[in-house]
Amino acid sequence: MSAKQISIFLENRPGTLDKMTEVLANHDINIRALSLADTKDFGIVRMLVDDVFAATTVLKEENFLATLTPVLIFAISDETGGLNKLLKNFTEVGVNIEYMYAFAGKKNAYMIFRVSDTKAAETAMRAKGFHSLSQEEIADV
Repeated sequence: MSAKQISIFLENRPGTLDKMTEVLANHDINIRALSLADTKDFGIVRMLVDDVFAATTVLKEENFLATLTPVLIFAISDETGGLNKLLKNFTEVGVNIEYMYAFAGKKNAYMIFRVSDTKAAETAMRAKGFHSLSQEEIADV
């Protein structure tokens, strides 16, 4: 199963990230994972939240530009080479990773992957014995 990542474009100036997180906090939306990349003029926040519909609704109501992107999330064992094992399987099935970031759960670390063909990658990785978490499952990790 894939999950939905929210991408938000922010002006690269003081206070814009704070305003975005305040909107989410005021609506009791929990951020599960977050990545921020910047350029001179703007930043892109990529995040997983506990309620995608509510988050995108309130962000748009507050004039933030937010889009949804399917991503794959895999648990990584807490051992040397855990990430490498997963990445080798991506390579074996011919999946190109566009970007990735991580978050810590109660028992494992979790890697979030944006790939060019989410469904094909998910099917190939499932055949190799890997389970991608659904939107609902990330709330419990």
